[in-house]
Amino acid sequence: MSERNNKKPLTAVALHYDGSSAPRVTAKGQHAIAEKILEIARANNIPLYQDVELTGLLSRLELGDEIPENLYLAVARVIAFVYQLAGRTTLPLRPPADRP
Repeated sequence: MSERNNKKPLTAVALHYDGSSAPRVTAKGQHAIAEKILEIARANNIPLYQDVELTGLLSRLELGDEIPENLYLAVARVIAFVYQLAGRTTLPLRPPADRP
């Protein structure tokens, strides 16, 4: 995710979501660090999603933090966007660890 407008510097936040727990913040930064995050994402064909408000909220979290429940819906929209780009509609389901 990234944000840029006339009042704020470029900010980027990377999330990781494996479907087994809440998404986690894996990278964040402003200015040159944000540019590097975006460069790495583009080089690895990772979809980019721009939302100034959500990026601002996510950038307040610490690296490795799971997103808080109050951001689930907003981040679910991002995940749905990414799935739509990939032509997927759902995550692959995994059986619980205690069931085969």
